[in-house]
Amino acid sequence: MSYQIPIIAELNITSSMATATSSFVFLKSHTSLPRVTKTLSTRVHGVAHGIRTRTSYKPIKALSQSQSQSDVRKEQVVIVGAGIAGLATALSLHRLGVRSLVLEQAESLRIGGTSLTLFKNGWSILDAIGVANDLRTQFLEIQGIVVKSEDGRELRAFNFKQEDQSQEVRAVERRVLLETLASQLPPDTIQYSSQLERIEAGPNGDTLLELGGGSKLLAKIVIGCDGIRSPIAKWMGFPEPKYVGHCAFRGLASYSDGQPYEPRVNYIYGRGLRAGFVPVSPTKVYWFICFNSPSPGPKITDSLVLKKQAKELVKNFPTELLNIVDSTPDDTVIRTPLVDRWLWPAISPPASAGRVVVVGDAWHPMTPNLGQGACCALEDSLVLSKKLARAIKSEDSSVEEAFRSFGTERWGRVFPLTIRANLVGSILQWENPVVCSVRNNIVLPKLVRLGPLLEHTNFTSESI
Repeated sequence: MSYQIPIIAELNITSSMATATSSFVFLKSHTSLPRVTKTLSTRVHGVAHGIRTRTSYKPIKALSQSQSQSDVRKEQVVIVGAGIAGLATALSLHRLGVRSLVLEQAESLRIGGTSLTLFKNGWSILDAIGVANDLRTQFLEIQGIVVKSEDGRELRAFNFKQEDQSQEVRAVERRVLLETLASQLPPDTIQYSSQLERIEAGPNGDTLLELGGGSKLLAKIVIGCDGIRSPIAKWMGFPEPKYVGHCAFRGLASYSDGQPYEPRVNYIYGRGLRAGFVPVSPTKVYWFICFNSPSPGPKITDSLVLKKQAKELVKNFPTELLNIVDSTPDDTVIRTPLVDRWLWPAISPPASAGRVVVVGDAWHPMTPNLGQGACCALEDSLVLSKKLARAIKSEDSSVEEAFRSFGTERWGRVFPLTIRANLVGSILQWENPVVCSVRNNIVLPKLVRLGPLLEHTNFTSESI
């Protein structure tokens, strides 16, 4: 009997224990815009997967004629959130000839964070919307993966091109990706300092968005790209994302004279603790430390404290990791709990309600164990944009039909990936010393295969 443990970027190694766990029945969901409205202050109850949520409702307050004519600004397509999904959706629509307005609650682009790993499916989308080549010149192509034990012993090494000649892997700074996407949008596409305070169903299937300061927008189409704590997803009845039992420290080390590491992903596995690092550019190295924790713990914003905690966790790991953490500017170190949301068929709400739809992390937050969170958000953005542009320009299909088609098509891809990423993380966070010994001495050195898990990166798209 053999086992397969494919290895993928940003926090990911998996085995047939993860890939062969579940089969899926894909069901098509349908919904219409609710006849009731939920305010953003509404509390959603129920956190367990598979349990319906109970939400308090408030009757729709009809817009007065004076409001609709003088106090309310009208827009055709409003995208809430200027993150990766929001900007990629806006740019995809722009390339297809559809104007949108992007609402961002911050005063400027939120360029914090470290980096994200993009596989060939992510690069396919960036190629399609015309920004990939600008990014390729700034970031190193990753050649492969090296796996080590916590004592520094090399367990296995892999080369991406040997498994898949078409594979392309690069770690990209989040800041640069956002700035590149935003730079390609028409002026005034992004409206900053626009925090969504309230959403309700308006007349004729439109949606009323009330922003901080009391300004109002009446949108024909609303696309929620507002992240894992999405107010729009909450309004649509989605439960809060569920904590999966481990947290991650992340950072971006800086080397003004050039970083010394080969372009490959480096993983280090301990018991209930794993870490890794990957060169991003000639002067930047991304790193992470993932550890088990019964609860997310208190939010800590003091960067010096975060850096100290991260180093304490891996004090017995290879010194090169500690040196990388030491080379990290204090203000780039972050600590986040890992969460996801499982989209159970016939239980979870569909991706859309009338002419409101959620995309990316707002719909399907997943753990980073397959390196597919950003890639799937980019896929969402292009698939949705193509369907929506066709519906807007054609009388043969409606926006509601386009959104339902998007939800059905994408659900069949993102739900299995969400489950698989969760299972991979659970396996890699095992603490049992016997299991870890078998992993390090038998499974990884002798039974690992990289190829099978690369298959989920085969999503491609033609240019638009």
